[in-house]
Amino acid sequence: MVEVEESHSWGIQKRREDYCFFFFHVDGQQFEFSSLAVYFVISVVMCDLVARTGRLQQRYKDGSRLVAGCIPFRYINSDENDSSGSGKVVQVLMISSSSGPGLLFPKGGWENDETVKEAAVREAVEEAGVRGILMDFLGDYEFKSKTHQDECSPEGLCKAAMYALYVKEELETWPEQKTRTRTWLTIGEAVENCRHAWMKDALVDGFCKWHKEKMCKGDED
Repeated sequence: MVEVEESHSWGIQKRREDYCFFFFHVDGQQFEFSSLAVYFVISVVMCDLVARTGRLQQRYKDGSRLVAGCIPFRYINSDENDSSGSGKVVQVLMISSSSGPGLLFPKGGWENDETVKEAAVREAVEEAGVRGILMDFLGDYEFKSKTHQDECSPEGLCKAAMYALYVKEELETWPEQKTRTRTWLTIGEAVENCRHAWMKDALVDGFCKWHKEKMCKGDED
């Protein structure tokens, strides 16, 4: 028995039916739970930090693989006064590609057991290690991918639903950190470093136009 405080204590009881039972006291009441319950809780917490693999639950439509992604962004204080006088500069987060030069925005397959928004949020955590507020839909962007050619999409056609993600937290560890690095860039730097033309379109025609309209409405966080 380990005393935590006067009205709180916890301990471990003997094994029963191959399970180890834990118990703790709060204000004179005893609460008991098994090691199986502990394992379940840990599993639920950890599942958010493990990247999904495989295509068994992949969504397709009209011969295209459905993809969800986002453009993560933040504001930093400007060292110099800009013309708007806001004193803030918007930066977007990009990640390295595992297959060549250039930078990417987090994106991946939209699966059957999630909404498109849930998929976009999941990809931000898995690939870039960031969480935040998923904001507006920026548009659908079509592209071809040789690595995603399969019987459901023989030509490797993909359709990506992209969103803006206002970053609130950068995780110290994330599922793909061993294969990807992340970099904050200004809009101009991001345009120059985009690996794919469709991502550049999503940035310029999608995010930049959306952000300009947002700023004009006075919606800046």
